[in-house]
Amino acid sequence: MPLFKNLSAYDDRSARLAGIGLMVLSIFMFSFGDAMGKFLVGTYSVGQLLFLRACAALLLLSPLIWKQRHQFLHLERPRLQLVRVVLSTLEVAAFFLATVYLPLADVITYYLAGPIFVTAMSAIFLGEKVGWRRWTAILIGFCGVLIALRPSAQTVSLPALIALGGSLSFATLMLITRSLRKTPDIVMASSQFLGTFSLGAVLSVFNWVPPTPGSLAIFAAAGLVSVTALFCVNRSLKLAPASVVVPYQYSMIVWAVIFGFVVFGDVPSIATLVGAAIIIGAGFYIYLRERDLGRESDEVNPPA
Repeated sequence: MPLFKNLSAYDDRSARLAGIGLMVLSIFMFSFGDAMGKFLVGTYSVGQLLFLRACAALLLLSPLIWKQRHQFLHLERPRLQLVRVVLSTLEVAAFFLATVYLPLADVITYYLAGPIFVTAMSAIFLGEKVGWRRWTAILIGFCGVLIALRPSAQTVSLPALIALGGSLSFATLMLITRSLRKTPDIVMASSQFLGTFSLGAVLSVFNWVPPTPGSLAIFAAAGLVSVTALFCVNRSLKLAPASVVVPYQYSMIVWAVIFGFVVFGDVPSIATLVGAAIIIGAGFYIYLRERDLGRESDEVNPPA
């Protein structure tokens, strides 16, 4: 990416615009990859999706893994690294399992609550100081989750709880990533795909469906999109401050609604849209408070 390096050194405004563009592109690609995954699990098992998608991603990453192989030899806090991989694998599996039964926009809405869960858990488990303003935003965000979940004896479903559990796993994953900032990017990315590869290899044995050439192409595309989107996020954060580009991640709900409607004919409910709006508002406020208090982090850890 020498062009973006030159932009960063030569023109700060151009670098910021390029960073914003790459972040928007990455969110579109992540959403596109999610839509492809939802399409595939209509025919193939979640395990087979995880396995073949990870195969494509690891194949693409293999030159970088080989080039930077020395960085895998001395990892900080190996046990915590293992916990991180397990959580990453579980949250990706939960995401795609939930999409089998729920509209894409619904699942994305639960995952958008991740920053709210992170802030709450930081105060409870890490002892970080959280003032009344952010606690208020956390409570409002939880109200948004409840509105989207529409809790009642008739409406709370197992897939919704799976999606919410995946969101909690993702939030815990982000907390752990905060304490593993010295870990190289290639180790972070490849270990996540290795986790989904391992789980997918085990699960797909029990329900393997021979993929057609067309499906194989979509599996490969899903892996390519995931890796490319991950690199776009990382480059975006090198070109522009996190406070400039991170808020654009909330555009994921827009793409989820569009892909859900165009590809699957899903029409999001009013409750989902209202809940998503409340969650986004609360999460954005929490992010601004983190920035104002000098606790902004450039670490972004999207799902693998």
